Amino acid sequence: MSRKLAAVIGTGVAAALVVGSLIALALGHTNQPKPASASGPNGAPPSSVPSETPTPTPTPTNSGSPETGKPRTPAGDPTLAASAGNKKVLFFSFDDGPDPVWTPKILQVLAKYGAHATFFQLGTMQAAHPGLREQILAAGNTIGSHSISHPQLTAITPQKRHHEIFDGPVSKCFRPPYGASNPKVRADIKAAGMVQVLWDVDPRDWARPGTQAIVNNILAHARRRNIILMHDGGGERAQTVAALDKALRILKGQGYTFAAMAC
Repeated sequence: MSRKLAAVIGTGVAAALVVGSLIALALGHTNQPKPASASGPNGAPPSSVPSETPTPTPTPTNSGSPETGKPRTPAGDPTLAASAGNKKVLFFSFDDGPDPVWTPKILQVLAKYGAHATFFQLGTMQAAHPGLREQILAAGNTIGSHSISHPQLTAITPQKRHHEIFDGPVSKCFRPPYGASNPKVRADIKAAGMVQVLWDVDPRDWARPGTQAIVNNILAHARRRNIILMHDGGGERAQTVAALDKALRILKGQGYTFAAMAC
């Protein structure tokens, strides 16, 4: 073999070795495992926000009963005597009156079913319609205080709060407007010789959602010894009157009786 041919063959072999090495390096890099990624599914970045946000537990507005899980305080409980002996008793209550149009209509419906209730009255309304107080009491119902002018007691001055509680309708029971209460409100109520009375069932008759909606709400939530919130004042109450008639008829058929609280 000539020296020239041998040189050519040697150069070709060397070139082939270089090309082969380069191909091997490239293949080795391609087949290496990829490093773990911080991305989520489909390349999306990981999220620190939970997929489901917890819903806060609503603050209860009931006055407390065995059925609602919030114990009542036996001392001074205005429902205790009427519900003794595990009786099927419900306590209807009416706020914001007395009203010269709607209070008498509600009294007529109560009398129709032999029912009694408690009327939480405003001092301004009581002063404007004094004869209705006697009419309510004469029918075997009771009266609670709902303040003088229906302010939110937790948002006014201590002097104003004291006036609204101490100088309102005379009673042993006090229902704070809007159900708004705190330790200072409760302390004033106690100092005035009254007990705070809230409710267990709010059928939202104040919003006038329709007669049947009010009835359905009452029937769905009525349990022995529950206090039911309704209104005989604060506006037009035709739906309240009609719903009361239907609810009392059905509940009486279920064996319930309807007592006034000891206020």
